[in-house]
Amino acid sequence: MAETPRDEKAAALRRQHALNPRAQAVSDAAFTSGNDFFDARDLVQVKYEMLRRVNEDGEPVTQAAADFGFSRPSFYQAQAVFEAEGLPGLVPQRPGPKRAHKLSEEVVDRLEQALKTDASLNSAQLAQQLEEELGLRVHRRSVERALSRRLKRGAQRRP
Repeated sequence: MAETPRDEKAAALRRQHALNPRAQAVSDAAFTSGNDFFDARDLVQVKYEMLRRVNEDGEPVTQAAADFGFSRPSFYQAQAVFEAEGLPGLVPQRPGPKRAHKLSEEVVDRLEQALKTDASLNSAQLAQQLEEELGLRVHRRSVERALSRRLKRGAQRRP
C-alpha cells in the first residue's frame, strides 16, 4: 500500500526531527482553517508563523505562544535563535552528542598503543581496559568506530 503525500511529509519531518510533537495544541486560525499550506505538524513553519504573528501582526507574545502551542519561554528562545541565525536556526538540531565526547584523541591514542602492545585485543577487551584504567565506560562499538575513524584519517593524510 502506497503512502499518501501527507504520510510522506510526516515521515520526512520525523527524519529531520522537525515533526511537531504538540501539533494538536496549535489552535491558530491559519492552521485550523483547513488550508493545506499551513501544517501544524511542521515545527519550523509553526515557530516561524508564531514569530511572524508577533513581529508583523503585533499579537501579544502570551497569546501567540498559546495559539501555537508553546510557552512564553519557548517563544523567546525561538525568537533569539531566529534573530541570530535566521530561518535555519528554527530547524531542530539532531539530539544527542555531536562528537565522540568520551573517546578523546588522547584516549584513542591509548587504545592504539594497547593494540600495538597486544594485537589480539578485541574491542570489548579494549573497552574493559578503559573502564579499569580510566573509569571510562564505553561500548565496544564506540571503540571500533573511534579506531576506524582514526584509521581512515591516517589513510587520508598519506599521499
